[in-house]
Amino acid sequence: MTSKEYLGQTYRLDQRINSKLEQVSSLRELVVKATSTISDMPRAATPNRHRMEDIICKIVGLENEINADIDRYIDLKKEIQMVIDAVPNLDERMVLSYRYTHNYTWSRIGEELNADERTVRRWHQLALHHVILPRIPMII
Repeated sequence: MTSKEYLGQTYRLDQRINSKLEQVSSLRELVVKATSTISDMPRAATPNRHRMEDIICKIVGLENEINADIDRYIDLKKEIQMVIDAVPNLDERMVLSYRYTHNYTWSRIGEELNADERTVRRWHQLALHHVILPRIPMII
């Protein structure tokens, strides 16, 4: 695993958490929409009486996964911040921190550090060479 891949893990984990939160939200909407409709059409011979229960079980399962992912996310962010803090140059350390713990764009990092984007990218490349990965990095 490269330094860049290691440092970028929180971004993907954050995306996965947000995706699961959206799934929970849409499942909750299904539960709310579970209303009966009046129709002259005959009902199904074997209606699924446990549909709402199944949806609620799925919601609880997804929420448990989200909580586990959040715990992993917090631990990973702490670990990555310790790795970033070990980079000796302040400018390089700040670029890594803004990029990988705050998910800032290159232009936003430039604004924060009063530097042009080209300089920020150069500091980033230098910083990646100064990153010392933990012996057993946490992998998501």
